[in-house]
Amino acid sequence: MDAVRQRLDRFLRLMPYLALAGATVFVVVTRDDPDLDRQPLGVSVAVAVVTACWILWFVTLHPRWEARRRLMGFFFAGLVALSAVLVWTNPLYGFSAWTGYLVLMYALDGRWQLLGAAGIGFCTAVSQMNGFGVFTRPEEYPALAVVLAFNIGIGMAMTLLGSLTNAAHHRRAAMVAQLAEANRKLEAALEENAGLHAQLLVQAREAGILDERQRLAGEIHDVLAQGLTGIVTQLEAAEQAADRPADQRRHLTAARHLARDSLTEARRSVYALRPRPLDAATLPDALVRIAADWSRRQRVAAELITTGTPRALLPEIEATLLRTAQEALANVARHAAAGRVALTLSYMEELVTLDVRDDGAGFDPAAPRERTDAGGYGLTAMRDRLHRVAGSLEIESEPGAGTAVSACVPAIPLGAAA
Repeated sequence: MDAVRQRLDRFLRLMPYLALAGATVFVVVTRDDPDLDRQPLGVSVAVAVVTACWILWFVTLHPRWEARRRLMGFFFAGLVALSAVLVWTNPLYGFSAWTGYLVLMYALDGRWQLLGAAGIGFCTAVSQMNGFGVFTRPEEYPALAVVLAFNIGIGMAMTLLGSLTNAAHHRRAAMVAQLAEANRKLEAALEENAGLHAQLLVQAREAGILDERQRLAGEIHDVLAQGLTGIVTQLEAAEQAADRPADQRRHLTAARHLARDSLTEARRSVYALRPRPLDAATLPDALVRIAADWSRRQRVAAELITTGTPRALLPEIEATLLRTAQEALANVARHAAAGRVALTLSYMEELVTLDVRDDGAGFDPAAPRERTDAGGYGLTAMRDRLHRVAGSLEIESEPGAGTAVSACVPAIPLGAAA
């Protein structure tokens, strides 16, 4: 599009020379026409050469003079005067006088453009009336008035329309430039924000012995406590199903699988590795499997809904969300007596959220809760784990209305810390 516009601009700049040359050819060809009110051919050609040199000097050889408005006003006034002289020498030069409209748009500003259009319209109107000799023929004054009004009116109207269109184009160009600059600043801010989040994670990861102790406490609670709780639950169920061999074997098998998974997770947690479900799967896939396994064991419907475009995040981010989901599901199994659980994983531009909602018994979040051996550490562990990755945890619940756990973490892509 820019290349086409540049070629058009070059053609429009060349047009005054072409029109002047064409009009001169007509003047030479019709030099013996008795109906034309003309001067000697040599005078016409001489004025045409002067006019071409005038345009060449101010426009072609010195294009930077366009920014000097007073100088361009002087140039355009001279161009109108030369056009009038050309029409005086031969009315056929009206074929070149109209090109003044092309020069007008970049030579003058504002109201001066309308005045310049009136001058060009006057020259073309006089040429259409067979030259300045019309002023010596009073019987032609009414026709002259009509032709003058038509040419000057049309010229000024088209100039005004072109000026408004050009102003709108400049406004659009300025708006596009402003939007591009705003987008560039926004991208820079997002990159800086991602870098700051990554820096926070690096600092948190290197915070020292206290953070490491808290991490290990959370891992022990998330892995061993949950696993042992599940094993105890399955063994108790197996005891109650002593008269039902098939159910007893199912509970014992589930307890054996939980014991093996917990042992593997405990070994990995000691070395601060990623949770096993994330080793060969994406975070949404891992959450789907966890929800399915939990639903099968607890006989409670659970499903995961993913919104946005999933993408690989820093291992600490994904591990935190996975552990949060596990702890939230464990709390539902221990306390909620729910009939349905919905997990929602939402990928946004700068954040990733995990919501776990159940339709269980609920509780009063403002009521004090004691930390006992039977539980009470889960919410604190989740909140501490999320804080270590610059995240946050929100709890919404009330007795009899279920519970909603919402975890929010920065969406830092894999490799950002580097």
